Amino acid sequence: MITFPNAKINLGLNILKKRDDGFHEIETIMWPLKLTDALEIIPAHDGVSRFTMSGNSLTCDGKPNLCQRAWQLMQHHTGIGPVHMHLHKTIPAGSGLGGGSADAAFTLKMLNSLFHCNLSIPELKALAAAIGSDCPFFIENTPSIATGRGEVLEPIGLQLSGLHLLLVVPRVPVNTAQAYSKVSPEMPIVPLLSAVQHPLEDWNSLVFNKFEDSVFVQHPLLKEMKHNLYAHGAVYVSMSGSGSAIFGLFADAVSIDTQEAFPGCFIWQEKLS
Repeated sequence: MITFPNAKINLGLNILKKRDDGFHEIETIMWPLKLTDALEIIPAHDGVSRFTMSGNSLTCDGKPNLCQRAWQLMQHHTGIGPVHMHLHKTIPAGSGLGGGSADAAFTLKMLNSLFHCNLSIPELKALAAAIGSDCPFFIENTPSIATGRGEVLEPIGLQLSGLHLLLVVPRVPVNTAQAYSKVSPEMPIVPLLSAVQHPLEDWNSLVFNKFEDSVFVQHPLLKEMKHNLYAHGAVYVSMSGSGSAIFGLFADAVSIDTQEAFPGCFIWQEKLS
């Protein structure tokens, strides 16, 4: 069985307060992209679970990959058998695009189907939340406003169809834990749900990613890239998650020589639907 875990971007990201459990209360809109990894899972008829990977390299520090953690969680919860998994990475790691979270969530969904576990969407979301705050989003994988620590999701009927997205990811991975440690929580003047109801042309003064305040100080290149996208005609530009991906939304097809404008960067373009 093969599936294609997709990336996401954050449309706005407000960090409201520090919680008693050590996490932060946030509000953000998560939007799925067509940029994907590829994941294959088959039952291990030899009785030995294996995990292999190709494509973009990941640093796991000796810890199980998130796909392996998802299998361990499902095995403990449902008693499923061993599997062989192969993950081909395309989504850049450490970029705020949720690639690892997507891989884990899609693993849960595939295992649920492959072994006929019949877990419900809420049950899968609960398991996903035990892996990471972004993981539950990828269970239903539909544009949603996320609150709590990111695991409380409500579908949103925001219309962005017809807009063109240009995603630029430099070779500057940002550590999420460090980014959170430097952030200053505050309540926004305009709540995110209200802000995104305004025309896209007004978003640059209403819709913010609060990680930019500290991350841009540590990585000035990201701020420069944001200005560069605006200079090339983007209507709205933001960092995704805690970075380092920067995306621009354009009213028309992008006509930039991206390799000249953003040398050495990972580039992705798509028309939103």
